[in-house]
Amino acid sequence: MDKEQLQVTLTIDGVEVTVPDGTTILEASKQIGIDIPTLCYLKDINEVGACRMCVVEVEGARALQASCVYPVWDGMVINTKSKQVRDARKSTLELILSNHNRECTTCVRSEDCELQNLSKDLGISSIPYDGRKEILAIDEISPSIVRDPNKCILCGRCVNTCRNVQGIGVLDFINRGFDTKVAPAFEVSMGEASCIYCGQCIEACPVAALREKDDIDRVWDALDDPEMFVVVQTAPAVRAAIGEEFGYPIGTRATAKMIGALKKIGFDKVFDTNFAADLTIMEEGTELISRIKNQGVLPMITSCSPGWIRYCEHNYGDLLNNLSTCKSPHQMMGAILKTYYAEKNQIDPKKMFVVSIMPCTSKKSEIVRPEMANDVDVVLTTRELARMIKQARINYRALNDEEQFDQDLVGEYTGAGVIFGATGGVMEAALRTVADILGNTDLENVEYTPVRGIEGVKEAEVLIGDLKVKVAVAHGTKNAKVVMDMIREGKADYHFIEIMGCSGGCVCGGGQPHVSAKALMDLDIRQERAKALYEEDLLMPQRKSHKNSQIMKLYEDFLGEPNGQRSHRLLHTHYAQKESYEIKKNQKVKKNS
Repeated sequence: MDKEQLQVTLTIDGVEVTVPDGTTILEASKQIGIDIPTLCYLKDINEVGACRMCVVEVEGARALQASCVYPVWDGMVINTKSKQVRDARKSTLELILSNHNRECTTCVRSEDCELQNLSKDLGISSIPYDGRKEILAIDEISPSIVRDPNKCILCGRCVNTCRNVQGIGVLDFINRGFDTKVAPAFEVSMGEASCIYCGQCIEACPVAALREKDDIDRVWDALDDPEMFVVVQTAPAVRAAIGEEFGYPIGTRATAKMIGALKKIGFDKVFDTNFAADLTIMEEGTELISRIKNQGVLPMITSCSPGWIRYCEHNYGDLLNNLSTCKSPHQMMGAILKTYYAEKNQIDPKKMFVVSIMPCTSKKSEIVRPEMANDVDVVLTTRELARMIKQARINYRALNDEEQFDQDLVGEYTGAGVIFGATGGVMEAALRTVADILGNTDLENVEYTPVRGIEGVKEAEVLIGDLKVKVAVAHGTKNAKVVMDMIREGKADYHFIEIMGCSGGCVCGGGQPHVSAKALMDLDIRQERAKALYEEDLLMPQRKSHKNSQIMKLYEDFLGEPNGQRSHRLLHTHYAQKESYEIKKNQKVKKNS
């Protein structure tokens, strides 16, 4: 019998439980409803036993043991709530709090902070220790991410997420002892390092040591200006997560209530970025067909994820020609709003203010790229939208479930646009259109399930007419590296590749609602949130981008044809190679040696 099939029986707080050999005490306890507190623990990412909040008594052991890393054995007896355990946890938490910035009422993570919640649970009412308090500079240079070392508890969750999940390693522990910090090498700014601004470090952080740059006030200022025509667009992934900020279960589809909240806030028009997702498929699909027919550079790689684009510019500059030249959907939407829509409605583009609600912190950096400037004025994350709704004192749960996006000129969208938010969604949406065009048909089966799912790298071969189109999907930059190295080595014979910077795609972007480490032990939020998008796809009357009548009208009245001259001027862009982080670190080392 394999070791992984062996079962062991142990006793925890007087309750007998049988679990697979190799299970940790933390996992075994959870199976019988015993909740052991954790702080540094993050399932499969940061299992290091560093914070010591999860200590328990093991019969026969001389000291308390960290349950998150301690494997069980047959006959083990454990006590998770003895006086010694309770006192140790409380003292540890008091020491962490002694030098922590405890201005909780003004903190963006107030009531959504794992440290604060743990303090409540353990009954911390005072701090008996006088910790070292040093006011450190806050790093606000990046257009997307703010790093506040005063709130860092040195748990390491962001470090291991950046290094082991994303495969980038921008953040690490520097210095020693009381001077230990988490920062990029040589304490350069996040804006100077080769950070891709994906925000996965923010998602991993249990406190507010990392957060997105807040742009809410800029949106309120625009809304308060009577001369401005303020338009908002929402990415598909936002509807799959915004409800979590108001107590709904993870994966609840909240499209109508989200629209109702935006209308109550006061936006002049509320549109769906899905319209532009359909537009992206028309441009990207046509580009792919052109490359296949005319022996262009293959494989062609999607360019919708700005975090992935930054990663490619820093690490694979020699493969930039493989990237689609298409802008991301919300940038396309901004460009169309300020030209076609403004022209049709006789609005001065200079008086139009476009706001994008995105699941992504990297989108904040995308809108300030010189080649993208002026398409979109402000990006707010899903979390920022939730804060804005609360500032407006809107009762979210009481909102109408029948609200719809504005429909004039750029309001229609298909199921293909909706699934953009899940990993594999862009690929599936593109295949639905490319299959019809290349095959000169109207296929009824539009679900390309081989490209769905949460495997790191997925491959599929699709027969389109007489052509076998080989595709791949990767999500998370660590997985992207695998595919890109294959291309560099000439081992990838794909036609088309979808790459997203975040694991799970946009539904798990760095701007989505925080999910506690405890909740992440029980479910995979990538799957739960993606379900909401596939549900909406099934409800749509049209599920192929080229079936969007308003898209066809846009080309007829304004753009001409996909990949035409006007389309290229408004909807396409270019990218440039940047210095890699390793090169920058080596230059710093030489300079300081």
